[in-house]
Amino acid sequence: MLYYFLYPLHTTYSGFNVFRYITFRAAIAALTALLISFIFGPALIRSLSAMQMKQPIREDGPAGHAVKAGTPTMGGVLIILALFFSTIMLADITNVYITLAIVVTGGFAAIGFVDDSLKLKRKSSHGLSARSKFMLQMGVAFVAAVILYRQPFFSGVLAVPFFKNLHPDLGVWYIPFAMFVIVGASNAVNLTDGLDGLAIGPIMVSAGTYGFIAYLTGNKNFAEYLQIPYVAGVGEVSVFCAAIVASGLGFLWFNAYPAQMFMGDVGSLSLGAALGIAALMTKNEILLVIVGGVFVVEALSVIFQVASYKLRRKRVFLMAPIHHHYELKGWPEPQIIVRFWILSIICAVVALSTLKLR
Repeated sequence: MLYYFLYPLHTTYSGFNVFRYITFRAAIAALTALLISFIFGPALIRSLSAMQMKQPIREDGPAGHAVKAGTPTMGGVLIILALFFSTIMLADITNVYITLAIVVTGGFAAIGFVDDSLKLKRKSSHGLSARSKFMLQMGVAFVAAVILYRQPFFSGVLAVPFFKNLHPDLGVWYIPFAMFVIVGASNAVNLTDGLDGLAIGPIMVSAGTYGFIAYLTGNKNFAEYLQIPYVAGVGEVSVFCAAIVASGLGFLWFNAYPAQMFMGDVGSLSLGAALGIAALMTKNEILLVIVGGVFVVEALSVIFQVASYKLRRKRVFLMAPIHHHYELKGWPEPQIIVRFWILSIICAVVALSTLKLR
């Protein structure tokens, strides 16, 4: 909203002309989100503790996690508050991509909120049933996919990393593909959120990567030079992604080991969906497999573990997701977290290199 109030003043005061630049508004949005996180974080922790919003510990999880019992959860509310406020203030909210990003993130945040609330009510790690959660996620993803597919000049053509002349056109099948990307990203991030600060690090790295990609994709000259899809107006998503990075950084201040609060499903489901919709809007959907490499490995570790046990009655890992495997092998929790962050940064660098290596 500040964009609409302040930018028109540039005709009288030339200094307000800076609000026309996406890079400036992205930076201010990031600072705003960070400030909100620092201001409201302590109050939120006190409120969650007072309301007994304490994380139920997974019954079959590592024994060492017993000490985490009683830590406030649903801290993702802080991330969403900072993200939405800074985005609405600094981004062009009439831009369909910004609106869609907010709707998808908000929809998945609502699902996560209900799931967290049920866990707290039952004092168990079981909230919404897997079926109910999946159907709700698919519903939000379907609406988003249809709206996105029906946008003028938007198509079902995919960009394949490393291959500049390979552009498969999914046509109307792009809709179920887009649904898979959003729901898959959401659940992959949710599975990763198992250690203090483990998920938020790769989330920030991935969001920062897609913020940069959105800026390039929304600039016709850069898009033509790099031979990547040009999507008019999607550059505005850079503001949204910058706000994710900063709100995540602010949350990490309180979530770093040992965590003062956990993000809960309200945070992990929504931020995963935000990354998914950002990948779709920038027409770099397949690249999300590389950008979010840590999330992909975490999700695959669960799939392999379940499949192996059902087919062979043998486990591939000591425990899934894979970060628990390394816990049981004796790796200290901070070591696992930092190493996964490093891997996430490497994945981001590789992903960005594909924009030129085609």
